[in-house]
Amino acid sequence: MPDEGSGDGPLGIFGGTFDPVHYGHLRLAEEAVGALALSAIRWLPAGQPRLRDAPRVTASQRLAMVRLATADNPLFEVDESEVTVAQPSRTVPTLERLRSPEHCGGRRPLVLLLGADAFAGLPGWHRWQSLLALAHLAVAHRPGYPLDPAQLPPALAAHCRDRFCSSPAELAASPAGLVATFAMTQLAISATRVRQLLANGESVRYLLPDPVIAYIRRHRLYPHC
Repeated sequence: MPDEGSGDGPLGIFGGTFDPVHYGHLRLAEEAVGALALSAIRWLPAGQPRLRDAPRVTASQRLAMVRLATADNPLFEVDESEVTVAQPSRTVPTLERLRSPEHCGGRRPLVLLLGADAFAGLPGWHRWQSLLALAHLAVAHRPGYPLDPAQLPPALAAHCRDRFCSSPAELAASPAGLVATFAMTQLAISATRVRQLLANGESVRYLLPDPVIAYIRRHRLYPHC
């Protein structure tokens, strides 16, 4: 049976290391819901990310922080599958799992949420050319600075040519295959900066949710906490 709880409308897929999760992540997800008419967003904390340095805390701790950060939003779901498997996290196998009959099936629109930098770096991803067969791609950009396809790497530009859409209704009409963009309010927050502040014993208040801050301090996840 397909997953229950959020109907069969477009489902946003939001993966990341979340080391730690912060308001920049939450705001991207919140604005994607409205801009793309998503029925829900499924957060997928990476267990063993391949394209980044090793996380500073365990996968189960990062999962716990995402659960705390998203607990009060009924449109946010948390998927622990990347944390519980031994293999490194890779997006295409994850989407293939979600497309299985016991999960979302083949008909529900899936919308993979990406920042502009991550989108431009897709040619370095494992089996990246299979992404659009499994999901739509939604790329966040700064307000007033829309994505310029002419500035993309040639292989990515060629692969996405004629796939860009301008209406959320187009995403809902098919399960995969389109590229959408949406403007996201820019928050000068990064996980790297949050970790630096924590290591220096400085305040991170208003950069990430209070329950996450409390969890970090309780478990002494970063130096000087």
